[in-house]
Amino acid sequence: MESELNNLIKLWVLTTFSLSYSYHISAKISKGFPRLVSIFPVIFLLSILPFNIHGFHLGAAHVFVLSWMANFKLLLFAFDRGPLSPPPENFILFILAACSPFKIKENSVKVLKGETPFQGNEPRVPSLILEAVNKASLLTLLFYSYNFKQYFHKHVLLILYFFHTFLSIQFLLAVAAIPAQICLPGVELEPQFNAPVRATSLQDFWGRRWNLRVSEALRLTIYSPIKTISSRVIGSRWASLPAVFATFVSSGFMHELIYYHIIRKKPTWEITWFFVLQGVLVDIEIFLKKKLVATEKFRLHEAISGPLALANIALTAGWLSYTQLLRNGVDEKVIKEFNAIVEFFKRST
Repeated sequence: MESELNNLIKLWVLTTFSLSYSYHISAKISKGFPRLVSIFPVIFLLSILPFNIHGFHLGAAHVFVLSWMANFKLLLFAFDRGPLSPPPENFILFILAACSPFKIKENSVKVLKGETPFQGNEPRVPSLILEAVNKASLLTLLFYSYNFKQYFHKHVLLILYFFHTFLSIQFLLAVAAIPAQICLPGVELEPQFNAPVRATSLQDFWGRRWNLRVSEALRLTIYSPIKTISSRVIGSRWASLPAVFATFVSSGFMHELIYYHIIRKKPTWEITWFFVLQGVLVDIEIFLKKKLVATEKFRLHEAISGPLALANIALTAGWLSYTQLLRNGVDEKVIKEFNAIVEFFKRST
Protein backbone atom coordinates (compact mmCIF):
# COMPACT_ATOMS: atom_id res chain seq x y z
CA MET A 1 0.00 0.00 0.00
CA GLU A 2 2.83 2.42 0.87
CA SER A 3 4.65 1.79 -2.42
CA GLU A 4 1.38 2.40 -4.24
CA LEU A 5 0.98 5.74 -2.48
CA ASN A 6 4.58 6.68 -3.40
CA ASN A 7 3.85 5.84 -7.04
CA LEU A 8 0.70 7.96 -6.85
CA ILE A 9 2.66 10.95 -5.54
CA LYS A 10 5.27 10.56 -8.29
CA LEU A 11 2.49 10.34 -10.88
CA TRP A 12 0.88 13.61 -9.81
CA VAL A 13 4.21 15.43 -9.51
CA LEU A 14 5.08 14.45 -13.09
CA THR A 15 1.55 15.23 -14.26
CA THR A 16 1.73 18.70 -12.71
CA PHE A 17 5.09 19.40 -14.37
CA SER A 18 3.75 18.13 -17.71
CA LEU A 19 0.66 20.31 -17.56
CA SER A 20 2.79 23.26 -16.45
CA TYR A 21 4.87 22.81 -19.61
CA SER A 22 1.68 22.69 -21.69
CA TYR A 23 0.34 25.81 -20.00
CA HIS A 24 3.47 27.97 -19.98
CA ILE A 25 5.21 26.84 -23.18
CA SER A 26 2.92 24.96 -25.56
CA ALA A 27 0.14 27.55 -25.18
CA LYS A 28 2.47 30.18 -26.66
CA ILE A 29 3.15 28.09 -29.79
CA SER A 30 0.93 28.57 -32.84
CA LYS A 31 -2.15 26.38 -32.82
CA GLY A 32 -2.34 23.38 -35.11
CA PHE A 33 0.48 21.00 -36.00
CA PRO A 34 3.31 22.98 -34.29
CA ARG A 35 1.47 23.01 -30.95
CA LEU A 36 0.46 19.36 -31.38
CA VAL A 37 4.14 18.41 -31.82
CA SER A 38 5.05 20.33 -28.66
CA ILE A 39 2.27 18.63 -26.67
CA PHE A 40 2.90 15.10 -27.99
CA PRO A 41 5.53 14.24 -25.28
CA VAL A 42 2.98 15.21 -22.61
CA ILE A 43 0.30 13.04 -24.25
CA PHE A 44 2.72 10.11 -24.38
CA LEU A 45 3.74 10.59 -20.75
CA LEU A 46 0.14 10.80 -19.50
CA SER A 47 -0.63 7.63 -21.46
CA ILE A 48 2.00 5.53 -19.67
CA LEU A 49 2.26 7.09 -16.19
CA PRO A 50 -0.93 5.49 -14.77
CA PHE A 51 0.48 2.02 -15.46
CA ASN A 52 2.80 2.48 -12.47
CA ILE A 53 -0.33 2.28 -10.31
CA HIS A 54 -1.21 -1.40 -9.98
CA GLY A 55 -4.37 -1.23 -7.87
CA PHE A 56 -7.69 -1.68 -9.65
CA HIS A 57 -9.49 1.37 -8.26
CA LEU A 58 -6.67 3.94 -8.34
CA GLY A 59 -5.09 2.60 -11.52
CA ALA A 60 -8.19 2.35 -13.70
CA ALA A 61 -9.36 5.76 -12.44
CA HIS A 62 -6.09 7.41 -13.46
CA VAL A 63 -6.05 5.74 -16.88
CA PHE A 64 -9.51 7.23 -17.41
CA VAL A 65 -8.71 10.70 -16.04
CA LEU A 66 -5.22 11.16 -17.52
CA SER A 67 -4.69 8.75 -20.41
CA TRP A 68 -8.16 9.36 -21.82
CA MET A 69 -9.85 12.57 -20.71
CA ALA A 70 -6.79 14.79 -20.15
CA ASN A 71 -5.16 13.62 -23.38
CA PHE A 72 -8.31 14.25 -25.41
CA LYS A 73 -8.51 17.75 -23.97
CA LEU A 74 -4.85 18.36 -24.82
CA LEU A 75 -5.48 17.20 -28.39
CA LEU A 76 -8.28 19.77 -28.64
CA PHE A 77 -6.04 22.37 -26.98
CA ALA A 78 -3.46 21.85 -29.75
CA PHE A 79 -6.02 23.17 -32.22
CA ASP A 80 -7.30 25.90 -29.87
CA ARG A 81 -10.53 24.09 -29.08
CA GLY A 82 -12.15 22.46 -26.08
CA PRO A 83 -12.24 23.36 -22.37
CA LEU A 84 -8.54 24.32 -22.22
CA SER A 85 -8.90 27.04 -24.85
CA PRO A 86 -8.38 29.87 -24.32
CA PRO A 87 -6.16 28.91 -21.39
CA PRO A 88 -7.22 30.60 -18.13
CA GLU A 89 -4.79 33.03 -16.56
CA ASN A 90 -4.66 30.91 -13.41
CA PHE A 91 -2.68 27.65 -13.65
CA ILE A 92 -4.88 25.95 -11.05
CA LEU A 93 -7.89 26.41 -13.30
CA PHE A 94 -5.92 24.89 -16.18
CA ILE A 95 -5.12 21.78 -14.12
CA LEU A 96 -8.77 21.52 -13.05
CA ALA A 97 -9.99 21.83 -16.63
CA ALA A 98 -7.51 19.19 -17.81
CA CYS A 99 -7.90 16.58 -15.07
CA SER A 100 -11.33 17.12 -13.55
CA PRO A 101 -14.36 15.88 -15.55
CA PHE A 102 -16.68 18.81 -14.98
CA LYS A 103 -18.65 21.30 -17.04
CA ILE A 104 -20.04 24.60 -15.77
CA LYS A 105 -23.69 25.22 -16.52
CA GLU A 106 -24.17 27.98 -19.07
CA ASN A 107 -26.74 29.79 -16.92
CA SER A 108 -24.51 29.56 -13.85
CA VAL A 109 -22.21 32.24 -12.47
CA LYS A 110 -19.38 32.83 -14.94
CA VAL A 111 -15.75 32.43 -13.96
CA LEU A 112 -14.16 35.51 -15.44
CA LYS A 113 -10.84 35.29 -17.19
CA GLY A 114 -8.14 35.98 -14.66
CA GLU A 115 -10.39 35.41 -11.66
CA THR A 116 -8.65 33.64 -8.83
CA PRO A 117 -10.28 30.48 -7.47
CA PHE A 118 -11.11 30.21 -3.79
CA GLN A 119 -12.62 33.69 -3.81
CA GLY A 120 -16.20 34.59 -3.07
CA ASN A 121 -18.21 34.73 0.15
CA GLU A 122 -21.09 32.53 -0.95
CA PRO A 123 -21.46 29.32 1.09
CA ARG A 124 -20.20 26.28 -0.74
CA VAL A 125 -22.70 23.53 -1.34
CA PRO A 126 -20.76 20.26 -1.18
CA SER A 127 -23.23 18.38 -3.35
CA LEU A 128 -20.53 16.29 -5.04
CA ILE A 129 -19.06 15.34 -1.66
CA LEU A 130 -22.49 14.17 -0.55
CA GLU A 131 -22.93 12.28 -3.81
CA ALA A 132 -19.53 10.62 -3.43
CA VAL A 133 -20.34 9.59 0.16
CA ASN A 134 -23.69 8.22 -1.00
CA LYS A 135 -22.12 6.17 -3.80
CA ALA A 136 -19.30 4.99 -1.50
CA SER A 137 -21.89 3.75 1.00
CA LEU A 138 -23.74 1.80 -1.68
CA LEU A 139 -20.46 0.36 -2.98
CA THR A 140 -19.55 -0.73 0.54
CA LEU A 141 -22.84 -2.61 0.80
CA LEU A 142 -22.11 -4.27 -2.54
CA PHE A 143 -18.65 -5.31 -1.37
CA TYR A 144 -20.15 -6.75 1.79
CA SER A 145 -22.66 -8.75 -0.28
CA TYR A 146 -19.77 -10.31 -2.22
CA ASN A 147 -18.83 -12.21 0.94
CA PHE A 148 -21.89 -14.35 0.19
CA LYS A 149 -21.35 -14.60 -3.57
CA GLN A 150 -21.17 -18.39 -3.42
CA TYR A 151 -24.90 -18.39 -2.63
CA PHE A 152 -25.85 -16.17 -5.58
CA HIS A 153 -26.86 -17.39 -9.01
CA LYS A 154 -24.38 -16.26 -11.69
CA HIS A 155 -27.05 -14.05 -13.29
CA VAL A 156 -27.69 -12.34 -9.94
CA LEU A 157 -23.95 -11.74 -9.62
CA LEU A 158 -23.89 -10.28 -13.11
CA ILE A 159 -26.64 -7.83 -12.17
CA LEU A 160 -24.66 -6.85 -9.06
CA TYR A 161 -21.60 -6.26 -11.24
CA PHE A 162 -23.68 -4.02 -13.52
CA PHE A 163 -24.67 -1.91 -10.51
CA HIS A 164 -21.06 -1.99 -9.28
CA THR A 165 -19.85 -0.56 -12.59
CA PHE A 166 -22.49 2.17 -12.64
CA LEU A 167 -21.87 3.18 -9.02
CA SER A 168 -18.08 3.07 -9.44
CA ILE A 169 -18.19 5.37 -12.46
CA GLN A 170 -20.52 7.77 -10.65
CA PHE A 171 -18.25 7.72 -7.59
CA LEU A 172 -15.12 8.31 -9.68
CA LEU A 173 -16.63 11.22 -11.61
CA ALA A 174 -18.00 12.80 -8.44
CA VAL A 175 -14.65 12.56 -6.63
CA ALA A 176 -12.74 13.85 -9.67
CA ALA A 177 -15.05 16.88 -9.96
CA ILE A 178 -15.00 17.79 -6.24
CA PRO A 179 -11.89 20.04 -6.60
CA ALA A 180 -13.70 22.05 -9.28
CA GLN A 181 -16.73 22.58 -7.05
CA ILE A 182 -14.56 23.63 -4.11
CA CYS A 183 -12.27 25.90 -6.14
CA LEU A 184 -15.06 27.55 -8.12
CA PRO A 185 -17.55 28.80 -5.53
CA GLY A 186 -20.81 30.13 -6.88
CA VAL A 187 -20.86 28.04 -10.06
CA GLU A 188 -23.21 25.17 -10.77
CA LEU A 189 -21.85 22.10 -12.52
CA GLU A 190 -23.59 19.99 -15.14
CA PRO A 191 -24.63 16.47 -14.02
CA GLN A 192 -22.42 13.57 -15.11
CA PHE A 193 -25.38 11.34 -16.01
CA ASN A 194 -28.92 12.01 -17.15
CA ALA A 195 -31.08 9.12 -15.90
CA PRO A 196 -29.68 6.36 -18.20
CA VAL A 197 -32.51 3.96 -17.29
CA ARG A 198 -34.96 6.37 -18.91
CA ALA A 199 -33.26 6.13 -22.30
CA THR A 200 -35.66 5.74 -25.22
CA SER A 201 -33.12 4.36 -27.70
CA LEU A 202 -29.46 3.43 -28.08
CA GLN A 203 -28.75 6.85 -29.57
CA ASP A 204 -30.45 8.52 -26.63
CA PHE A 205 -28.57 6.36 -24.10
CA TRP A 206 -25.06 6.86 -25.49
CA GLY A 207 -25.44 10.42 -26.73
CA ARG A 208 -27.56 12.16 -24.11
CA ARG A 209 -27.68 10.11 -20.91
CA TRP A 210 -24.60 7.95 -20.21
CA ASN A 211 -21.32 9.49 -18.97
CA LEU A 212 -21.94 12.91 -20.46
CA ARG A 213 -18.42 14.29 -20.05
CA VAL A 214 -16.98 11.38 -22.03
CA SER A 215 -19.68 11.81 -24.67
CA GLU A 216 -18.77 15.48 -24.94
CA ALA A 217 -15.03 14.74 -25.26
CA LEU A 218 -15.66 12.15 -27.96
CA ARG A 219 -18.04 14.48 -29.76
CA LEU A 220 -15.49 17.29 -29.93
CA THR A 221 -12.44 15.12 -30.64
CA ILE A 222 -13.79 12.42 -32.97
CA TYR A 223 -17.41 12.90 -34.02
CA SER A 224 -17.46 16.54 -35.14
CA PRO A 225 -14.24 16.51 -37.24
CA ILE A 226 -15.22 13.28 -39.02
CA LYS A 227 -18.78 14.48 -39.61
CA THR A 228 -17.40 17.67 -41.18
CA ILE A 229 -15.17 15.66 -43.52
CA SER A 230 -17.83 13.08 -44.41
CA SER A 231 -20.36 15.86 -45.14
CA ARG A 232 -18.16 16.93 -48.04
CA VAL A 233 -17.91 13.36 -49.33
CA ILE A 234 -21.37 11.80 -48.87
CA GLY A 235 -23.51 14.83 -48.02
CA SER A 236 -24.97 16.10 -44.77
CA ARG A 237 -27.91 13.65 -44.63
CA TRP A 238 -25.74 10.58 -43.93
CA ALA A 239 -22.59 12.29 -42.65
CA SER A 240 -23.34 11.26 -39.07
CA LEU A 241 -23.09 7.53 -39.84
CA PRO A 242 -19.27 7.25 -40.31
CA ALA A 243 -18.79 9.84 -37.54
CA VAL A 244 -20.85 7.79 -35.08
CA PHE A 245 -19.07 4.56 -36.01
CA ALA A 246 -15.60 6.15 -35.67
CA THR A 247 -16.61 7.59 -32.28
CA PHE A 248 -17.59 4.16 -30.94
CA VAL A 249 -14.42 2.57 -32.32
CA SER A 250 -12.34 5.25 -30.57
CA SER A 251 -14.26 4.67 -27.34
CA GLY A 252 -13.59 0.94 -27.72
CA PHE A 253 -9.84 1.53 -28.02
CA MET A 254 -9.81 3.72 -24.92
CA HIS A 255 -11.80 1.13 -22.96
CA GLU A 256 -9.33 -1.49 -24.19
CA LEU A 257 -6.55 0.60 -22.66
CA ILE A 258 -8.40 0.63 -19.32
CA TYR A 259 -9.02 -3.12 -19.53
CA TYR A 260 -5.36 -3.74 -20.33
CA HIS A 261 -4.42 -1.86 -17.14
CA ILE A 262 -6.90 -3.93 -15.13
CA ILE A 263 -6.04 -7.35 -16.56
CA ARG A 264 -2.36 -6.83 -17.53
CA LYS A 265 -2.61 -9.46 -20.28
CA LYS A 266 -2.53 -9.44 -24.07
CA PRO A 267 -5.73 -7.74 -25.30
CA THR A 268 -8.51 -9.97 -26.60
CA TRP A 269 -10.33 -6.93 -28.06
CA GLU A 270 -13.67 -8.07 -26.64
CA ILE A 271 -14.47 -4.68 -25.11
CA THR A 272 -13.51 -3.00 -28.39
CA TRP A 273 -15.89 -5.30 -30.26
CA PHE A 274 -18.63 -4.36 -27.79
CA PHE A 275 -18.33 -0.71 -28.80
CA VAL A 276 -17.93 -1.58 -32.49
CA LEU A 277 -21.20 -3.53 -32.24
CA GLN A 278 -22.87 -0.62 -30.45
CA GLY A 279 -21.65 1.73 -33.18
CA VAL A 280 -23.15 -0.48 -35.89
CA LEU A 281 -26.47 -0.73 -34.02
CA VAL A 282 -26.66 3.03 -33.42
CA ASP A 283 -25.96 3.63 -37.12
CA ILE A 284 -28.75 1.20 -38.04
CA GLU A 285 -31.02 3.03 -35.61
CA ILE A 286 -30.18 6.41 -37.17
CA PHE A 287 -30.74 5.00 -40.67
CA LEU A 288 -34.14 3.57 -39.74
CA LYS A 289 -35.17 6.81 -38.04
CA LYS A 290 -34.34 8.82 -41.14
CA LYS A 291 -36.05 6.37 -43.46
CA LEU A 292 -39.11 5.40 -41.43
CA VAL A 293 -39.71 7.70 -38.45
CA ALA A 294 -38.94 10.96 -40.24
CA THR A 295 -41.33 9.99 -43.05
CA GLU A 296 -43.99 8.83 -40.55
CA LYS A 297 -43.99 5.31 -42.05
CA PHE A 298 -43.27 3.62 -38.74
CA ARG A 299 -42.57 4.66 -35.15
CA LEU A 300 -41.82 2.37 -32.24
CA HIS A 301 -43.30 3.56 -28.94
CA GLU A 302 -40.77 4.69 -26.33
CA ALA A 303 -42.21 2.19 -23.83
CA ILE A 304 -40.92 -0.54 -26.15
CA SER A 305 -37.81 1.02 -27.70
CA GLY A 306 -36.37 2.07 -24.30
CA PRO A 307 -36.39 -1.39 -22.64
CA LEU A 308 -35.17 -2.96 -25.89
CA ALA A 309 -32.18 -0.59 -25.95
CA LEU A 310 -31.31 -1.27 -22.30
CA ALA A 311 -31.69 -5.04 -22.79
CA ASN A 312 -29.39 -4.86 -25.80
CA ILE A 313 -26.71 -3.03 -23.81
CA ALA A 314 -27.02 -5.41 -20.85
CA LEU A 315 -26.80 -8.57 -22.97
CA THR A 316 -23.92 -7.43 -25.17
CA ALA A 317 -22.01 -6.01 -22.18
CA GLY A 318 -22.45 -9.28 -20.30
CA TRP A 319 -21.20 -11.16 -23.35
CA LEU A 320 -18.26 -9.00 -24.44
CA SER A 321 -17.33 -6.98 -21.35
CA TYR A 322 -18.01 -8.74 -18.07
CA THR A 323 -17.17 -12.24 -19.31
CA GLN A 324 -13.61 -11.11 -19.98
CA LEU A 325 -13.29 -9.57 -16.50
CA LEU A 326 -14.69 -12.65 -14.76
CA ARG A 327 -12.52 -14.99 -16.83
CA ASN A 328 -9.44 -13.15 -15.55
CA GLY A 329 -10.57 -13.08 -11.93
CA VAL A 330 -10.96 -9.30 -11.78
CA ASP A 331 -13.95 -9.61 -9.42
CA GLU A 332 -11.81 -11.52 -6.90
CA LYS A 333 -9.02 -8.96 -7.32
CA VAL A 334 -11.43 -6.10 -6.61
CA ILE A 335 -12.82 -7.77 -3.49
CA LYS A 336 -9.32 -8.56 -2.22
CA GLU A 337 -8.18 -4.99 -2.83
CA PHE A 338 -11.20 -3.57 -0.98
CA ASN A 339 -10.50 -5.80 2.04
CA ALA A 340 -6.84 -4.71 1.97
CA ILE A 341 -7.89 -1.04 2.00
CA VAL A 342 -10.20 -1.69 4.97
CA GLU A 343 -7.37 -3.45 6.85
CA PHE A 344 -4.98 -0.60 6.04
CA PHE A 345 -7.31 2.00 7.56
CA LYS A 346 -7.94 -0.24 10.58
CA ARG A 347 -4.20 -0.44 11.25
CA SER A 348 -3.84 3.31 10.70
CA THR A 349 -6.48 4.11 13.32
